[in-house]
Amino acid sequence: MDWLTHLLTEESVARTVILLGVAGAAGSALGKIRVGGVSLGVAGVLFAGLLLGHFKLTVDHHVLEFVREFGLIIFVYTLGLQIGPGFFGSLRSRGLMLNGFAAAIVLLGAVVAVVLIKTGRVELPAGVGLLSGATTNTPSLAAAQQALKQVGTADTAAAVQGLAYAVAYPFGIVGIILTMILVRTIFRVDVKAEVAAAEAAHAPARPKPATRNFEVRNPNLVGRPLGKVPGLAGSGVVVSRFSRSGKVEVAKPETLLRIGDILHAVGPEEGLDELRVVVGADAGIDLKTMPGAVTNRRLIVTRSDVYGCELGELEVLAEQDVVVTRVTRGGIEFTATPGFRLQFGDVLMVVGEEPRIDAVAAAVGNSNKALNSPQPIPFFLGIALGVIVGAIPLAIPGLPAAVKLGLAGGPLVVAILLSRIANTGPLVWYLPTNANHMLREVGITLFLAAVGLKSGDKFVEVLLGGNGLSWLLYGALITAVPLLLIGLLARAWKKLNYAELCGLLAGSMTDPPALAFAQQSTGSDAPAVSYATVYPLVMLLRVFSAQLIVFLLYQAAGG
Repeated sequence: MDWLTHLLTEESVARTVILLGVAGAAGSALGKIRVGGVSLGVAGVLFAGLLLGHFKLTVDHHVLEFVREFGLIIFVYTLGLQIGPGFFGSLRSRGLMLNGFAAAIVLLGAVVAVVLIKTGRVELPAGVGLLSGATTNTPSLAAAQQALKQVGTADTAAAVQGLAYAVAYPFGIVGIILTMILVRTIFRVDVKAEVAAAEAAHAPARPKPATRNFEVRNPNLVGRPLGKVPGLAGSGVVVSRFSRSGKVEVAKPETLLRIGDILHAVGPEEGLDELRVVVGADAGIDLKTMPGAVTNRRLIVTRSDVYGCELGELEVLAEQDVVVTRVTRGGIEFTATPGFRLQFGDVLMVVGEEPRIDAVAAAVGNSNKALNSPQPIPFFLGIALGVIVGAIPLAIPGLPAAVKLGLAGGPLVVAILLSRIANTGPLVWYLPTNANHMLREVGITLFLAAVGLKSGDKFVEVLLGGNGLSWLLYGALITAVPLLLIGLLARAWKKLNYAELCGLLAGSMTDPPALAFAQQSTGSDAPAVSYATVYPLVMLLRVFSAQLIVFLLYQAAGG
């Protein structure tokens, strides 16, 4: 068994992979254990890592740093791709209120930290370390360390700050989760109903297309082309097929109408009601149930030639006498208007004859294999762009050091923007849902395992000796006071949706593990939308406030 002893004790790539795998597997299993109907979820990986680190099963510092940051980058990037489409709508409708509450949480946390420092409970380095750990914000830790160097503190200040951060960090995660559970218990939240309401609010404000069949009875329409029917253009209604003398055919703009023709129309209810008034009356039959050569099929847009094209620009539709009645994107149906721009993964409902539909299918791609195949080139390119954006220094007047979005903020912002663009030429930013979820879980698991392994060796020693217990208490205050006050206020005063509130609480702490817990406990991505809504502002405020506390309090102390 010497080989096993050597494998587990000697530093190597294999040992690193084993420890990360054990922390991820054991932590995931721990997170599934439910006590009183509540589980830790993905946060269990952190405690598994702390346990391994406590028994000196650690990994090289530089390797852990890479694993932690790379895991975080993968998580926030895939998160941005997932929630990006609903982000902008949420920002327009509720963004101001959500960011107001998030800013209040940041401000209250900073106030608690300043009070602890000014009253002599903790020294300045420990105070800013507790603030960073209690709010689970690593960029603010780095920013405060840089500020401490700039004001000329002793070399030991960074070490003290780091230990305070490690002590406060675990409850920073658990405190957010406990706040979510407490709000749910106090207000007796019906999670399923709240999630349904949140998802409905994030859906585009477009009515789902309906179908109707009309009989032409208006004599003024006799001999008039279908495309020239008054009010049809711009109504969002598409006439896909018509029946004359019992024969069903594909409807074309040049089709000349006659009394007794039956039109099958698809579109918003309002537009259909207006068309009925013009055409005549509802028909007593459904053309989709009548036999004939005309059929309908769903086609998937997977060919790069048509990305970004408007439906009206697809010449193959007119050439093959095929009509697109509706488009499904992200589970939401849209009326197929001529100006609708196509994206990778759009599902087209088309009507026509079978051989002609085959020709259209070839033109748009219609490849399930392409839909389910990840696109590695744009994925890694997007990550690289996100890291570059996160490294851009933002000069703020009055601060001696520039502020950056960092490795967490940059990829998130870039992913949200890329999900909005959908594709750039042949580059498709879309990531299949299953691949997205898997990468997201892998990323957050690596991040938490690395944090636990790094902090575990000194965690118990610091916690039980010296100022450890008092640091733990002060960190808990910095975490709990703002979250409880604002969380309860937002729910009681503004009746904020529970799924949105969970995302707000996690986003106000820039805490991916808490977001992952919120998503698991609600069974929805709805919390991620409010998380992304407040994240950019919160990240900037966290970094600014950490630096500002160092500069102002050090000067006030006569440093």
